[in-house]
Amino acid sequence: MLKEWTLPTGFTLPAWLPLRWQLLPGLLLCAAIALAAQWLSSMPVLANFGLSSLTLAIVFGLLVGNSMLARPATVLLPGINFAKHYLLRLGIILYGFKLTFQSIGLLGLAGLAVDALVLLSTFVLTMILGCRLFKLERKTAVLIGIGHSICGAAAIMAAEPVVKARAEQVTIAITTIVLFGTLAIFVYPLLHHLALQQGWWLANEQLFGLFTGSTVHEVAQVVAVGDAISNEAADIAVIAKMVRVMLLAPFLLGLSVWLAKWQGAYGGKGATHIRVPWFAFAFIAVAGINSFGWFSPVTLQRIATVDTAALAIAMAALGLATDVRAFRRVGLKPLLLAALLFIWLVLGGGLINYLLVGVG
Repeated sequence: MLKEWTLPTGFTLPAWLPLRWQLLPGLLLCAAIALAAQWLSSMPVLANFGLSSLTLAIVFGLLVGNSMLARPATVLLPGINFAKHYLLRLGIILYGFKLTFQSIGLLGLAGLAVDALVLLSTFVLTMILGCRLFKLERKTAVLIGIGHSICGAAAIMAAEPVVKARAEQVTIAITTIVLFGTLAIFVYPLLHHLALQQGWWLANEQLFGLFTGSTVHEVAQVVAVGDAISNEAADIAVIAKMVRVMLLAPFLLGLSVWLAKWQGAYGGKGATHIRVPWFAFAFIAVAGINSFGWFSPVTLQRIATVDTAALAIAMAALGLATDVRAFRRVGLKPLLLAALLFIWLVLGGGLINYLLVGVG
């Protein structure tokens, strides 16, 4: 946990140096890690596994922060903290340029209902299993639930300022997404192949695309599964996933209210002020602006590049700020919880899809 580390003696930047220069060393390290992650994610082998630059950035940051550096030098801390907080929020806001309100119309009310029910049921199940069965810290369970129910690592990173979680709690949650999201890339095409053999309703490529978009963790993993089936399945899967991503902002608003009420009831300090995530409003506003079609595909692609870079740098910073000793304290419980959630997404998510769209 970065803020609890004992700062080593040695070279530090003088306090009179302008803030932008104090940020530079840490930002450069985070950017170098993000650049390496982006380069490796473009390799076909890793791309086929749905390993995005964001996933690789946090892994590399984790390795660097806990091996080569052991304890990041004092000179790096301002830039790491800046990236972990402010570049993260910038990345979440710019993520709205990948979405439009028209996506909801393309999916239809039934598709929107599928996304909403999968989201809510998965999150509620996470809180029941995580807090009552596995006795995990509430913040860890919340982050795991958000990652599995909405959009993986991006949702976890967006929720971190609302939940006020520690760096290692965020990393643990993202680790579960990496493991079981990657597993989905192999399981879902096999499931579709089995549906074709048995004549199940999931043999329909459009319905399977909706099932994929409403239950698979990361956008990159959804694309990987869809591409393994067909272009039609991939298109529907991505639309369903984008609508699911759009639910992130209202979910964060509701989460902030719920956390405030829970802390007021059980925290022993009376009522707590509701922490409204301002960047969630900005996220919705950006998606709304993008819905007017004012930006050319080239401009949107450039914005997407900046967005990916900001999020990758933030992920690298999070990895650098994480102490791997935290994993020893929680043990296998988060992985067992994630395994049960994966089973629920396949079976329970499949049932929700069947009842709302598959029967007809």
